[in-house]
Amino acid sequence: MPPRKDLDAAASVPAFYGAELRWKRESAGLTLQQLAEGCFYSVAYLSQIEMGDRRMPLDLAQHADHRLATDGFFERRCEDARKARRGGHAEYFADVVEMEQRAQTIEEWAPSLVPGLLQTDAYARAVIRATHPLGEPADVDAKVTARLERAGIFQRPRVPEFWAILHEYLLRHPIAESADMAEQFAHIAALAQQGRIIVQILPLNAGAHPFMVGTLKVLTFPDAPPVSYTEALHSGQLIDEPTLVLQYRKSYDLLRAAALSPKTSLDMIETAAEDFRNEQRP
Repeated sequence: MPPRKDLDAAASVPAFYGAELRWKRESAGLTLQQLAEGCFYSVAYLSQIEMGDRRMPLDLAQHADHRLATDGFFERRCEDARKARRGGHAEYFADVVEMEQRAQTIEEWAPSLVPGLLQTDAYARAVIRATHPLGEPADVDAKVTARLERAGIFQRPRVPEFWAILHEYLLRHPIAESADMAEQFAHIAALAQQGRIIVQILPLNAGAHPFMVGTLKVLTFPDAPPVSYTEALHSGQLIDEPTLVLQYRKSYDLLRAAALSPKTSLDMIETAAEDFRNEQRP
């Protein structure tokens, strides 16, 4: 069993909320399994809320208030925690942002867009402008800033092990100006050269592969079970059911085997950056 994690309740509103849930639960003499009885959420889900990694849905807050006799405390504070979590991110992605900060490993499959953790300002702005064409400038700026702040994990002395598999399509499909695309691929190459990330390219001629549909992010932690995350245009799903997470990880391993080596992939990324720098589309 992973070691018990000491909570820093002062770190954020979600951390305070999670620490309070743990304190109330333990004061009532209940285990996570006992607290989960009578609701539709797993023990892992409750544990992630206590660690400040996931927001508490309203129905679960009501369940906790009932089981812990907390006079509606969690229901009243549920919306506060939700707002604090969201920031400039979509609500369905807020939990993942929290998890990235304490992940031990992050593995990602990106078939059509550079992963958010690797995006530059110009690239992120082009993506957000395309998906929110009527967005107010201030809202666009907030979304771009929030996305770039996630990449702060690569500036730490001890960074999570980040492994990304990108489709070759990304190198050949510009979504921004040539100079911006060159900057984006040079940024990815620099992170790889510095040993901050490992990148592989799935070539166009790879044929059939396990992830012909969908995206994937897998996160593992030193003190909690792994989770998977998949995303569509305006929705995302965080998966913590152990059997499904294992299936996703096996499929990712098969995809990794079909991709080019990290060295060959890095050469392709550097070539793409140079081609865009010279305004030659790859």
